[in-house]
Amino acid sequence: MIQHWIDGKPAPGTGDRTAPVTNPATGAVTGRVALASAEDAAAAIASAAAAFPAWRDTSLARRTRVLFAFRELLNARKHELAEIITAEHGKVLSDALGEVSRGQEVVEFACGIPHLIKGEYTENASTRVDVSSVRQPVGPVAVISPFNFPVMVPMWFFPIAIAAGDTVVLKPSEKDPSAALWLAELWAEAGLPDGVFTVLQGDKVAVDALLTSPDIKAVSFVGSTPIARYVYETGTAHGKRVQALGGAKNHMLVLPDADLDLAADAAVNAGYGSAGERCMAISALVAVGDIADALIEKIVERTATLRVGDGTTDVDMGPLVTREHRDRVAAFVDAGVAQGARLVVDGRTADGGGDGFWLGPTLFDRVTPEMSIYTEEIFGPVLSVLRVRTYEEGLKLINSNPYGNGTAVFTRDGGAARRFQNEVEAGMVGINVPIPVPMAYYSFGGWKSSLFGDTHAHGLEGVRFFTRNKVVTARWPDPSHGGLNLGFPENA
Repeated sequence: MIQHWIDGKPAPGTGDRTAPVTNPATGAVTGRVALASAEDAAAAIASAAAAFPAWRDTSLARRTRVLFAFRELLNARKHELAEIITAEHGKVLSDALGEVSRGQEVVEFACGIPHLIKGEYTENASTRVDVSSVRQPVGPVAVISPFNFPVMVPMWFFPIAIAAGDTVVLKPSEKDPSAALWLAELWAEAGLPDGVFTVLQGDKVAVDALLTSPDIKAVSFVGSTPIARYVYETGTAHGKRVQALGGAKNHMLVLPDADLDLAADAAVNAGYGSAGERCMAISALVAVGDIADALIEKIVERTATLRVGDGTTDVDMGPLVTREHRDRVAAFVDAGVAQGARLVVDGRTADGGGDGFWLGPTLFDRVTPEMSIYTEEIFGPVLSVLRVRTYEEGLKLINSNPYGNGTAVFTRDGGAARRFQNEVEAGMVGINVPIPVPMAYYSFGGWKSSLFGDTHAHGLEGVRFFTRNKVVTARWPDPSHGGLNLGFPENA
C-alpha cells in the first residue's frame, strides 16, 4: 500500500478507499494508493499546523543548511527518483531525469532564501522614529500537483515555501504517488523536522479538505483549467492565497524566413516529448505563407524515426499515463478525421509491446479553429498544423485562443521576433525555443485561462507568494515624547 506521510513517518490512514497504480508500459497494476478520508486530511493538516511555529522561528542559517543537505542528497540519488517516475508515469528515463534536474534548480534557488526575503529599514523616518519591513512565512500551505510532472511541479513550490519558514502539505496525483513519499524520506534524511513536509494521498476529498481548512493559508495548484478555476474560487472563498495554473494550447508560429530544419526538429521535440503530456507541449503549429508543405514533409521524416516503447529501454517516447487517457486522446484523433482535418501521421496503431497504453506521434494538417483537436487541450502526442497567410493572421489566431500559457516563434528576423514577443498574449515566449520554460530565478506561469491568481510559480513571485510583508514603526522611550495627544500621528 502506498501510504501518506504524516508527522515524519508513513501513515496508513483511516479509510478503506484505494486506487490502483499502474505501470503504463505493461498495463500491470503495481500497487494501490490510499485515498484520504476526511480524518486523514485533518490529521495531515493538524501536523503541519503544529510544526509551523517552531519552523517559522528556526533561524535562516539552520533552514538553509537543511536546504543544502536536501540538494546534495537529491543530486546524489536523482537517478533513483527518475526510475520511480518512469515506472508510474511512463516517460522515458532521460526525460524523467530532466524533470528532476529542473526541480533541483528551484531547490538551488531556494538555498539563497536569506537574500531573497531581506527586509528594508529607514532610520529616523520621523523624529527618533524608525520604520522597517520584514517578510514572514504565511503558515501551513498546500501544494496540489498533477500527474505529468510528479517531481518538478511540486518542486516549483515546496523548496521556496520550506525555505521561507512555511510548512507544506503535498497532495500528489493518485496516478503516480510514489515520488512524493520518496521526497518526504529525503527531507527527513536531510534533517527537516517532523511535520514540516507532509504527503496526503487522495482525490477530491483530500483536495476539498485543503481548500476549506482554516489552518491552510495558501494553495498552489497545477492542472486542467476547469479544476484550476474550482481550486481558485473555492480557496479564495475560504480566505486563502491561491495560485492555480491551468491548461494550455501552446502555439508555435513559423514565419516564411525560418530555418525549416530547426523548426521541424523543434515541432517534433516539443509536440511528442513525454507523449505530449506537458503543459508546455506545442500542440498547434501555425505555418505562415507557403511553407506548410515543406515543413510538414520534414516533420514526417523525423516522426518516422521515433521509437515508441517502455521508457526504461532505448526508446524516444513512452506510453500515456493510463488506459483511459490513451482512449481519450484516440477519441480526439477520431474526431479530427471526422471533422475534416487531414491525418498525415496516425499514432493510433502504435504498439510498444505488451498491454501498454500506446499512442504514437500523430500529425494533422489543414486544421481549422473550430475543430475539437484545436479547441480542446488534448494532452497527448497530437500536433495540429494550421495554415495562415500572414504574420498578422497568425498572431490574431494565437491571441484569440482562451489559453495563454506558452508560445514560440521561429524566424531569422530579429525585428519580427521582437514584435512577436511584445504583441503575443502569453506568459512565456520562446524565440526559436519551442519549450520556453524559465529558469528558477524567473517565474513560470501563463495568462488568460492558463492562470488563476496574481502570482506565477517560483522566482521572486514565488517568494512573495509564500511570505507576507510586515511593517514595524518603532520609537524607543524618550521623555520628550510623553504626554497625551489624541490627534492623528504626524511625521516631523
